[in-house]
Amino acid sequence: MTNSSASQTFINIGERTNVTGSAKFRNLIKAGDYDAAVDVARQQVENGAQIIDVNMDEGMLDGVEAMTTFLNLIAAEPDIARVPVMIDSSKWEVIEAGLKCVQGKAVVNSISLKEGEAQFFEHARKIRAYGAATVVMAFDEEGQADTAARKIEICTRAYKLLTEEVGFPPEDIIFDPNIFAVATGIEEHNNYAVDFIEACKAIRSTLPHCHISGGLSNVSFSFRGNEIVRRAMHSVFLYHAIPAGLDMAIVNAGQLDIYDNIDPELRDAVEDVILNRRDDATERLLELAEKYRGQKGEVQKKDMSWREQPVEKRLEHALVQGITEFVVEDTEEARQKAERPLHVIEGPLMDGMNVVGDLFGAGKMFLPQVVKSARVMKAAVAHLTPFIEKEQKELGLDKISNGKVVLATVKGDVHDIGKNIVGVVLGCNGYDIVDLGVMVPAEKILETAISEKADMIGLSGLITPSLDEMVFVAAEMQRQGIHLPLLIGGATTSPAHTAVKIDPAFPSAPVIHVSDASRAVGVVSAMMNAEERTTMWGTTKARYDRIRESRAGGPPTPRLPIGEARKLAFNTETPSAPAPTFTGVRTFEDFDLSELVEYIDWTPYFMSWDLAGRFPAILEDDVVGEAASDLWRDTQVMMQRLLGENWFKPKAVIGFWEAHRAGDDIRLSTGETLHTIRQQMVKNNQKPNFALSDFLAESNDHIGAFCVTSGNEADEMAKEFKANGDDYSAIMVQALADRFAEAMAEYMHEKVRKELWGYAADEKLENDELIKEKYRGIRPAPGYPAQPDHTEKELIFKLLEAEERIGVSLTTSFAMSPAPSVSGLYFAHPESAYFAVGRIEKDQVEDYARRKGWDTRTAERWLAPILNYDPYATSDEAA
Repeated sequence: MTNSSASQTFINIGERTNVTGSAKFRNLIKAGDYDAAVDVARQQVENGAQIIDVNMDEGMLDGVEAMTTFLNLIAAEPDIARVPVMIDSSKWEVIEAGLKCVQGKAVVNSISLKEGEAQFFEHARKIRAYGAATVVMAFDEEGQADTAARKIEICTRAYKLLTEEVGFPPEDIIFDPNIFAVATGIEEHNNYAVDFIEACKAIRSTLPHCHISGGLSNVSFSFRGNEIVRRAMHSVFLYHAIPAGLDMAIVNAGQLDIYDNIDPELRDAVEDVILNRRDDATERLLELAEKYRGQKGEVQKKDMSWREQPVEKRLEHALVQGITEFVVEDTEEARQKAERPLHVIEGPLMDGMNVVGDLFGAGKMFLPQVVKSARVMKAAVAHLTPFIEKEQKELGLDKISNGKVVLATVKGDVHDIGKNIVGVVLGCNGYDIVDLGVMVPAEKILETAISEKADMIGLSGLITPSLDEMVFVAAEMQRQGIHLPLLIGGATTSPAHTAVKIDPAFPSAPVIHVSDASRAVGVVSAMMNAEERTTMWGTTKARYDRIRESRAGGPPTPRLPIGEARKLAFNTETPSAPAPTFTGVRTFEDFDLSELVEYIDWTPYFMSWDLAGRFPAILEDDVVGEAASDLWRDTQVMMQRLLGENWFKPKAVIGFWEAHRAGDDIRLSTGETLHTIRQQMVKNNQKPNFALSDFLAESNDHIGAFCVTSGNEADEMAKEFKANGDDYSAIMVQALADRFAEAMAEYMHEKVRKELWGYAADEKLENDELIKEKYRGIRPAPGYPAQPDHTEKELIFKLLEAEERIGVSLTTSFAMSPAPSVSGLYFAHPESAYFAVGRIEKDQVEDYARRKGWDTRTAERWLAPILNYDPYATSDEAA
């Protein structure tokens, strides 16, 4: 799609939660069907939107009420709330209403100078006070900018006013220099795309740290109704605009094609229009467009003609396509031609990997393909290694490396799929990787870094307690004087936590948050170059300072006192369901893997490979479809072996007990107590302030618990694959083990509903309905939004005898081992539903600590991600 590494940071802004751009969404909002409207937002996130644009500007709507209601609803949906919200309105009162609702960092769309500087300053200062970023339209008192000169002039003026007069962080400024339609038949419009691209180059080179956005669909407005041409125009425009500095856009991913896959005749004609290369470009494209009405693009068929090319080109092709079939014979042929075996690595193999890197950076290859390329590279290197070692021994030469990185999943955490992918990608780029695995204590990480003479350390973690362990590792590096760059990554990590907690603990060397594998190479490369390292560290430090300043400015969104929140609880008077068929604990083994396959949700599987999109539609996606389809074919091949040879040995343990609600606690007949946490957010949607205990009656009720695992076989198989140089299969088998564990959880929950508890014996749902949780009852897990306290797993595991019965144990940070395991509680009440606790106040923290038998500081440690206050702000430690 693009031709620059800039695409790795390109952000897709979802456009379907906008009443002015989506008739479906507008009709849902006007009808008051907010549940369905929330599903639209969810679909946007599932389809790869990294920000969702929310607009309620419609003549028959109360924009303030609609914006407030909708944002409060999506804030309570964990799968939506993980992406930022762009509050889009032409009315300031609607924007401010939205800013009052959003918990994380929002983006305002938009402000401009069209009403003069006074109003511009007023709005900008309020946005800064809320800690939000803002889109700034290239629009001033004279009108909307159309030429490159006007775009640059207005953006430069706005930048100076914001940074010098308002003190606005430059990285929170997003310029929209106006994407206008081309090929309209009006000569003055012919250069609009070129003007935008040229303006991007100037803005990004002269206004440091700012961003650039735009509405992509505008450029192809003249060809509405001709999807093929519009998709081609969007892809070609992005191909040129992203390297020029465009780093986000309101995009419909379904209207994008891979640049190289566009029909060359159409691509050339579109490029003539976008770049204004011919006087007759519009006429030529209009004539050609008729050919594509109603058509769909054809996938180019593969052939074996590449085998007729010189060996250097054959190796390049094999690396790019991930083909191992001929790599040994081709590598040997290249060795016979080379003066030294090392020259094959430094020459054709590295040339081929450079092509892979360029395609990956340009958004034309994706992680599964890169990992397959690594498999080819490893096979080639494995063939050459004996020859190289023999030569090095004879000549007394040292091994050549771009640098050495120690990677580890921190103590208490057992998840490492993401870390493994990072290691493979870095290995592809010539770095030595020392992978210490999972559950690695700080002392081992640091001792290894010293003994291996590492150039940097990378820490990974999935569960929230890992964040504290990362802070400890950073503090130990500072105490011991180990001044190596520290890279932070993993699902629960964030720039905010890195800035607020980790960076201050280790001020003597760079601490860089790496959001995903695609960023790792650029970061590690910068850390290995003194000048680039200084630049990146300085830029990152400034960003962290901004984050800390932003978090310190202004009070957090107020919450209800816990007493008031409890008055708004959901109370049930009758037992949630008839008694289950047994009480106590039972173990289940000897599962049919083929039966479990029917319960797999494949969408998260593709997400683990950094491929965003809903299955099976992802297989036909215009951007990632080819990569997803290749991965799916390889996965089906492994699945045939997996099922035929019974690779996994799943097990489950289920328990039911008499229980009842006791305030925010759940009392079991065993005398044990489960603790829950209540929402304290102010709601405008008439919904209760939930706690999980609400779903039980005050007497004669029941609760269930479960733990399931697909076993530790996947880890053993992954080790074998790695030992044979096949990281692709190693990552795949671990990702499949995760899917089988989740399928086990879904399968057992259905068995509970229909048989073991039996409150929904007549339930008949298809797999897609199970994935959408259309059934009655929930299975929430500690550590997730409805109960963020991981320590509640301890009692669940004790009640279930999980370690003794099925071999699943808890680490010191309450992660489950083996990693492909799932545990939680069963609630049967017909109104039970998943929810997010959100942020809570100190009054509930103190009460929760009392109920758990903790001191307040211990409670604050385990509940740190959801605190609505800084626990250290007035503490003796701070003093």
